[in-house]
Amino acid sequence: MKRASITDAKNRLSQLIDGLKGGSPVLIVDRGRPVARLEPVTGVSETDSNGRLARLVREGIVRPGRASLPKGFFTVPPPRPKPGASALRVLLEERIEGR
Repeated sequence: MKRASITDAKNRLSQLIDGLKGGSPVLIVDRGRPVARLEPVTGVSETDSNGRLARLVREGIVRPGRASLPKGFFTVPPPRPKPGASALRVLLEERIEGR
């Protein structure tokens, strides 16, 4: 794996990216400590949204829906808040109550 300082990476980014096309990752270091890694993107296409969703579900980041949305979900405007209502106040109250 190639190593490059932050300054080198900034000054030679195009060259480092060209090297990525060959498949060799680059470790970015700051004063000798690794801070980032540039890796080539492999096996991903813009049409692979199902694969991405499956990965997010596997990792527990998202959960698939169990039911379909109501018919008017996108056409009916949301309810208007009452005067003086504060979402922040409600959130803080829920945190205090431990819900």
